[in-house]
Amino acid sequence: MRSLRVTVKPNCKTVGVEKPSDDHWVVRVREPATEGKANRAVVLAVARELDVPPSSVTIHRGEKGKEKQLRII
Repeated sequence: MRSLRVTVKPNCKTVGVEKPSDDHWVVRVREPATEGKANRAVVLAVARELDVPPSSVTIHRGEKGKEKQLRII
């Protein structure tokens, strides 16, 4: 199991993943931070970047904040 700290930037025009370090990423998504839309987009973006299924990525901490702790199985 791997742990990853993510800073989320919702409502961005440019979408992408920056990797300032191995355990901290900045994820920019188009979706707004309402009704879990940005959270779902972050999970999909991280899963795509790591080439794992989205079901392997879960939000461990920070469901309602911009700083999140993800667990990848």
